[in-house]
Amino acid sequence: MTKNWVFLSLVFLLMNCSSKEEDLYKPVAYNLEIPLLFSQKLIAPIIPANNPLTQEGVALGKKLFFEKLLSKDKTQSCATCHNPKKAFSDSQQFSVGIDGNQGFRNAMPLFNLAWNFNELFNWDGSEFSLENQAFEPVRNPIEMHETWKNVAEKLQNHPQYPTLFKKAFGTSTIDSVLITKAIAQFERTLISGNSKFDRFLRGETSLTPEEENGFNVFMDEARGDCFHCHGSNNNPLWTDNLFHNNGLDKTFTDLGLGAKTGDPKDNGKFKSPSIRNLAFTPPYMHDGRFATLEEVINHYSEGLQFSPTIDPLMKKVSQGGVQLSAKDKADLKAFLLSLSDVEFINNLAFKNP
Repeated sequence: MTKNWVFLSLVFLLMNCSSKEEDLYKPVAYNLEIPLLFSQKLIAPIIPANNPLTQEGVALGKKLFFEKLLSKDKTQSCATCHNPKKAFSDSQQFSVGIDGNQGFRNAMPLFNLAWNFNELFNWDGSEFSLENQAFEPVRNPIEMHETWKNVAEKLQNHPQYPTLFKKAFGTSTIDSVLITKAIAQFERTLISGNSKFDRFLRGETSLTPEEENGFNVFMDEARGDCFHCHGSNNNPLWTDNLFHNNGLDKTFTDLGLGAKTGDPKDNGKFKSPSIRNLAFTPPYMHDGRFATLEEVINHYSEGLQFSPTIDPLMKKVSQGGVQLSAKDKADLKAFLLSLSDVEFINNLAFKNP
């Protein structure tokens, strides 16, 4: 009788524990708020079937994005080099890792990543998918300089993370795959689509004469000729997400896409960044060489450098550039700044929890 009672008690205990485990894993689908212009002008964002957005996964990814346990000495997180107030970029030309070592490229801003349809990330397209991109900074010796094994152990021993992973993924066993999946979920929610120019396109406000002329300069092939790489009122991403040699150098110390593909024809090509949020993301270019928008505009106006792989879209390289007037330069800057989204950088959903 006693043996039967003990057996039944154990069965009940195991069933109760199993029930509690199942109760922890009831993920709720995350409702991605897609801006009106995006839904009108773009196809649906890329959400991998093996990593659907859930409220629990996004919340975990947000916590991990700001988690300094991801670095070897527990001093840096993803947000160290991708500051929400800077549209998830870094105001330094080159970010500095935990050992005081500098990188050699400027930290790219993070927003509207779910619409990067070729899924090639980084300035040189070296990572395919957000999940894969999230692997690199942790193990990079000039960034967080840690191993994923150690990171998983630190999080496993944390009082909160096993339960949070159970809620998000149905298991309390933490590994690098689930960590990067959670971070990628959070990053896909970083949507910027409410700048002054967006509101103008929605009929909610007016542009100044300077901003209006600046937009016309941007779109005019005889003046700025910017829209081929950086989008238009019909492309709310304001980038083609492709790779171009935009005439920065005659010779290359950084091969860009060419280093990834091994094709000399790709040397000096880098990803076109979005021109959204430029008010918050200096310095500019892949190497942060330009501190101001004036310098950027001057480069395209009279600073182009010829090289064998220069993009054919740099049509006036033989003249040094598009040769804008002082007024057109100033107005172009005014238009570019109208694409800055103050609501995005102040969004509490993207701040350190």
